[in-house]
Amino acid sequence: MTTPNGGDLLVATLRALGVDTVFGVVSVHNLPLVEAVDRDLRFVPVRHEASAVNAADAYGRARGTLGCALTSTGTGAGNAAGSLIEALSAGTSVLHVTGQIDSAYLGLGRGFIHETKDQLGMLTAVSAYAATVTDPAEAGRILREAAAAALAVPGGPASVEWPIDLQYAPQDPAALDGTLPEAPVLPEPSAAELDAAAALLAGARRPLVWAGGGAARAGAGLSALLDALGAGLLTSNSGRGAVPEDDVRVVGNFASGPTGRALLAEADALLSVGTHFRSNETGDYGLQLPTAHVQIDADPAALGRVYPATHALRGDADTVLAALARRIAERGAATEEGWGEQVRGARDSARAALRDGIGPQAAVLDALTAALPRRAVIARDVTVPSSSWGNRLLPIHDPRDNVFPRGGGIGQGLGMGIGAALAHPERPTVVMAGDGGLAVHLGELLTLAQERPRLTLVVFNDGGYGVLRNMQDRYFDRRSGVDLFTPDFEALAAATGLPYRRIASEEDAGPQIRAAVESDGPTLVEVDLDALGPMKNPFTPPVSVPGRTQ
Repeated sequence: MTTPNGGDLLVATLRALGVDTVFGVVSVHNLPLVEAVDRDLRFVPVRHEASAVNAADAYGRARGTLGCALTSTGTGAGNAAGSLIEALSAGTSVLHVTGQIDSAYLGLGRGFIHETKDQLGMLTAVSAYAATVTDPAEAGRILREAAAAALAVPGGPASVEWPIDLQYAPQDPAALDGTLPEAPVLPEPSAAELDAAAALLAGARRPLVWAGGGAARAGAGLSALLDALGAGLLTSNSGRGAVPEDDVRVVGNFASGPTGRALLAEADALLSVGTHFRSNETGDYGLQLPTAHVQIDADPAALGRVYPATHALRGDADTVLAALARRIAERGAATEEGWGEQVRGARDSARAALRDGIGPQAAVLDALTAALPRRAVIARDVTVPSSSWGNRLLPIHDPRDNVFPRGGGIGQGLGMGIGAALAHPERPTVVMAGDGGLAVHLGELLTLAQERPRLTLVVFNDGGYGVLRNMQDRYFDRRSGVDLFTPDFEALAAATGLPYRRIASEEDAGPQIRAAVESDGPTLVEVDLDALGPMKNPFTPPVSVPGRTQ
């Protein structure tokens, strides 16, 4: 029997959290941690630290729990920073444990291998919690605090830097029980606050609800509220699946489009739940909302931050929604006859207009919809098909299946897809990526080939950055930096041992997607967009360009 060290402590903590898979890059400055995880859990050696955090992030999203990433110090921790920004933007629960040089040399600036200036300051800037292990006896407490902070509401990534000598230091077996701090209890609105908000909503004739990522775990309360109020449901991209999207009350992620704007103009009251009202989903905050606005959020800073709130209710979304639903049911809702039909009409017309606008890509949409079971994970990188129809038309029935970079960073989709696929190996996972985004972390094809999850990687190949190309074609006289060299994906798949399929016509989509999804391992499916044909309405990102006509 060897004396337990920091690696054993980490394993005990992760087991207490129900985490069985960890993503990372091995280094001389995290070796005890990697050895213990690889021995007792599952260690997935990704090819880049950013992908380790992306994969851990999506693993946690898909399971509704925590994900864990291990990186090295210095450059390794720096590589992880961009993906920590994504987790911070999304409020997702990631435990990031990074190495650090020997504690005796910390802060001396001697140029010790893998040393960097103020690594903790960097991690603090991109994490919801950051701390340094300075004493072996404190390592367990710090890990538990970090996990609790990551799992708290609104949450976010928690980073722990751990000097290598203190990782090797012996741990007291009594410290390995993995006991975690109790989660902090969110405040609840007062009865008077709930009564006033319920009265406003119950008196509305044409009510709408807007659900964001903060509603992801509030499906029961949200459904009860919709039942009591007779409201329609708009969602942000993050709020998709809080109520399954085959529910006819769900208009979906269409608030900023023509149909959503028209419906909001008709509405006389809005209840928003856990949404940031992001710039890209509100037309840079130009979207007009009803003046009567009840807002629910766990984060006090979010209340009234973007749009004024008539009633601002801080608390757990599910609890507050259930309390409002009970009060509205007791009062009786004043919703006018025909409002539900108008909501359903908006739902149908928004989907029909978008489907028509994507032209031949509708065949790929139909193929994915037909091939995927109800609880498949759909991971999407930032690319034209994802940003246009993947984020709106591919049906989401559970928020844990809705995986995408909420901060808008390109190149994170494959890492996220790998993490989600390993979280639920019994289900198929689909990753939608562009050729430009895939190239950012092309090395993760090797992780895909090595781990062999049940993952279909659909690469939409248009020879560059299609979103920005469309934007430049619309607003400028020339293209800059958007037309890229693209590899031979069939040869690339062969070189990495991945099965390959190609879609070059609408007729190809059904059989090629079906065969890939039904396989028990990874498949790379290339969608040749030049051969398939252009969208009827080219997609441009919803951002303002100063001095240019929209």
